[in-house]
Amino acid sequence: MIESYTDALNFIHGRTKFKKIPTLDRMRLFLDRLGNPQRGLQYIHVTGTNGKGSTVAMMRSMLMATGLNVGSFTSPFITRFNERIALNAEPISDTDLTRLAKKVEPVVHQLDQELPTGGPTEFEIDTAIMFCYFAEKKPDLVLLEVGIGGLYDSTNVITPLVSVITTVGWDHMKYLGNTLAKIAHQKAGIIRESVPVVIGHLPLSAHEVIVKESAEKKAQIYELGKEFSTRKLNRHAMNAEIEYDGGELHHFRGKLKLAGDYQVENAAIAITTVQVVLNKLGIPVNVVDLKKGLATTWWPGRMETVIDEPLVMLDGAHNLPGIQALVKSIRDDFSDRNVYILVAILADKQYELMIGELASLANVHLMVTNFAGPGPKRPSADLTSVIGEFKTKYPIQIAENWQSGFVELSQELGADDVMIITGSLYFISEVRKILK
Repeated sequence: MIESYTDALNFIHGRTKFKKIPTLDRMRLFLDRLGNPQRGLQYIHVTGTNGKGSTVAMMRSMLMATGLNVGSFTSPFITRFNERIALNAEPISDTDLTRLAKKVEPVVHQLDQELPTGGPTEFEIDTAIMFCYFAEKKPDLVLLEVGIGGLYDSTNVITPLVSVITTVGWDHMKYLGNTLAKIAHQKAGIIRESVPVVIGHLPLSAHEVIVKESAEKKAQIYELGKEFSTRKLNRHAMNAEIEYDGGELHHFRGKLKLAGDYQVENAAIAITTVQVVLNKLGIPVNVVDLKKGLATTWWPGRMETVIDEPLVMLDGAHNLPGIQALVKSIRDDFSDRNVYILVAILADKQYELMIGELASLANVHLMVTNFAGPGPKRPSADLTSVIGEFKTKYPIQIAENWQSGFVELSQELGADDVMIITGSLYFISEVRKILK
């Protein structure tokens, strides 16, 4: 029985994470038993290997600046579970989360008895609680971030105003497939009949899959580099000033609060999506609102400054494309500075390739470490096993635990140097609790 907030979290986290055969039938049955709370709301559906969270955060800020009430569902959380379900960027209260967990619990137990493969997974329960919450709050729009993939993701039970595919890269291959085309096929699963799709720069094989699926569904595509474009105006600055062209906006200029060069493309995707949605809702596009939204967007663990001097940042570059984006930011923004990196990665990621990317930078002092990990089935990788393969200007250091590694690097930092703590988002979450 759920009586407290702790009970609610234990109930949610105690569920199985995945089932052997992917299906949406269980989720649809679950929602049906709950009275289909997902119906009657307007959605923006967002998938992508990287960039989902930041893109959602920028859209949320811009849409809130226009005066709309905006719900959002994101993952994973960085500080507290409640962040995943938010109304106007305010996380769901402990009371509401507990009450809604209590509401879904009997239905979950019922389906455990009825279904041969058992009842809902942890993420299906998260999704159901979110739908129940927004059914009560009735926001003008809900920004739905896909958990993994798209096609069989538990969020994929709605028809949105617009679908968004930020990027397609290597991640979750165990569940999504071992080629970019297969991964793209899963992400293309959120494309709906006659619903516009906004896409970022995609690798050729992934692009072909998305374009084909969009054509079959008669879904209009807005593609970065074609229907809209962007560029960074202040090349070596950490916080980008961008120029954007697309839709009703020509030579639109905005400043991003979110640091990192990869946010330039995320911002362009967000601006385009917001324009499409406002047009659909019959709301004028106001340049001042968009600028305000971009300038105030905050998202934890994405090139987030936690200490100003010397500069210490957290960046949840949790997969190969994320690390590649971080490497580009270091090359563009910190090429004239010594950069100290403390990294820990989950064992189920491409950690050898990820360390190789970081080791390729001449101005980087790299230290590998480990952390607790989200659970026994997803341990931290033993990075010491691969560091011998890389020739680096400075020897790669090893820290037995991240706390001692942080202290050691802090003592080496000069006033103009930079420390970046990166790797798994779970690692970033653990570090952030201490540093923030």
